[in-house]
Amino acid sequence: EVQLVESGGGLVQPGDSLRLSCAASGFIFSRYAMAWVRQAPGKGLEWVSGISAGDGSANYADSVKSRFTISRDNAKNTLTLQMISLKPEDTAVYYCGKYPWSNFRSNMKYEIESMGQGTQVSVSS
Repeated sequence: EVQLVESGGGLVQPGDSLRLSCAASGFIFSRYAMAWVRQAPGKGLEWVSGISAGDGSANYADSVKSRFTISRDNAKNTLTLQMISLKPEDTAVYYCGKYPWSNFRSNMKYEIESMGQGTQVSVSS
């Protein structure tokens, strides 16, 4: 059974940084592309970032490019999202997701087959 457990969320001020982690189990983590998505209050799911399995190539939504960094540690089955220069509009529940394939596909970035329970990120002064 695929399990994804996010952690690291919290309440921060604008301009602060946070590091989210996702502990993966129940599948061969190193073989699958992974993603971070988020859902702001009253809004739909927004794709944030995706990372391929093999070469670890990363892709980002324009809204977070240059501020967020996705990475993976295949030895520890862990996905990470480093966030800097946080803005109030980054406030959302952040979810870790698993794709059913190894390489990230930009035209199918919402085709996530499993997600965790999410971690809340709140950015407010």
